[in-house]
Amino acid sequence: MSEGSLEAPIRHPLDWHSEEFYDPDKIDAELRRVFDICHGCRRCFNLCNSFPRLFDLIDESETGELDSVDSKDFGPVVDDCTLCDMCFMTKCPYVPPHEFNLDFPHLMLRYRAAQYRKKGVGFFDEQIARTDRNGKLGTMAPRLANWATRRDNTLTRPAMEKIAGIDRRAKLPPFNSPTFERRAAREHPPVNADAPAYGRKAVIYATCFVNYNNPLTGEAALRVLAKNGVDCIHAYPECCGMPQLEHGDIETVAAKARHIARALMPYIEEGRTIISLTPSCSLMLKFEYPLLLPDDPDIARLAGAVQDISEYMMDIAKNEGLAEGMKPLSGPVAMHLACHSRAQNMGPKGAELLRQIPQAKVQVIERCSGHGGSWGVKKKFFDTAIKVGKPVARQALKTVKTAPDTAHVVSECPLAGEHILQGMEMLEAETPLPQHSRHPIELIARAYGLLDDE
Repeated sequence: MSEGSLEAPIRHPLDWHSEEFYDPDKIDAELRRVFDICHGCRRCFNLCNSFPRLFDLIDESETGELDSVDSKDFGPVVDDCTLCDMCFMTKCPYVPPHEFNLDFPHLMLRYRAAQYRKKGVGFFDEQIARTDRNGKLGTMAPRLANWATRRDNTLTRPAMEKIAGIDRRAKLPPFNSPTFERRAAREHPPVNADAPAYGRKAVIYATCFVNYNNPLTGEAALRVLAKNGVDCIHAYPECCGMPQLEHGDIETVAAKARHIARALMPYIEEGRTIISLTPSCSLMLKFEYPLLLPDDPDIARLAGAVQDISEYMMDIAKNEGLAEGMKPLSGPVAMHLACHSRAQNMGPKGAELLRQIPQAKVQVIERCSGHGGSWGVKKKFFDTAIKVGKPVARQALKTVKTAPDTAHVVSECPLAGEHILQGMEMLEAETPLPQHSRHPIELIARAYGLLDDE
């Protein structure tokens, strides 16, 4: 591959079954090879904190080169990677098929996998990653759970910070009961037989966040799909495993992948599209699973059947046309393109979808929010998460200030959306802000009159 080639980047499967994958000497050699190339390039200096930390580490060393940096100092560089994939997808000129063969995020994952195999992660980090267990407990007593996690709770939040390392300033997602699964089981919106896309069939993979924390996104998706003639049901075998992937617990992720593929296969056999409501989960099902289990035919079929909700809606818009009936929104939209949406290489589908609303004023923000899953709520990283997301918060504030009482802050990633709002609040506490961020499908539902305009 020549410099400046226009060939699409490719990712190689992870050889996580091999002992070499976990060999500390081989990992160190690869870290040094990649870090030296990054040091000479520096195009990624403004993407996240991993690269500035790496470059400062080298610049402040005895020789100003990587050879005088001790390998034990590489840990913080790895810790600051949120596996957003933006360096691989948008910045790095040396990704495969280039001969340098750089895949920075997957190298960070390899390092974490070796660390996980050696000593695991801390007890509380392990517990935070158990989203299904936590969701079930939280939705059993949501008022108590939400009281305990409120930022102004001076009893529980300092204790959580000291014991579990969750920053007391970080906004945590609330639990909602009943779950989306229960709501979907009793809600059967009529399928619009007059819609241009009538005849399509799909199944919503709810994702843990929608199921336990924000069922409204799922309800909006069900109603909008029915309005557009899609015969849609729901399924939620379990969490996709992204929290475990962040820790390097590849074995658990692979087990989840096999289980989810088996559970969703009957729907694929029926000819249904698998629609994911959270971009991190879409990314896992489409891309990460096949890289972990490249020889599993069920995984390959699942990956080919999955679409993100915004991607699916735009497929309808471009091929059959959306059902009529949408009305203008009450105000402008600050639309954040989440990293894991961009990493799917499908284009800005959330923004394209919102522009289907008559007279929609959509301001697109194409930078990392800084949240990074559970990474951004930890005391160790919270200030960095706010710093990385500050440019996004500033851009969103500009949109909100044009119509403080009616503007919308939108992201396909729910954690990113709330993190952006918190960043906006920390920048200018006196500016009136929306109470919550929204998923694009929620605004589409409101434009159709299918949800109350809260």
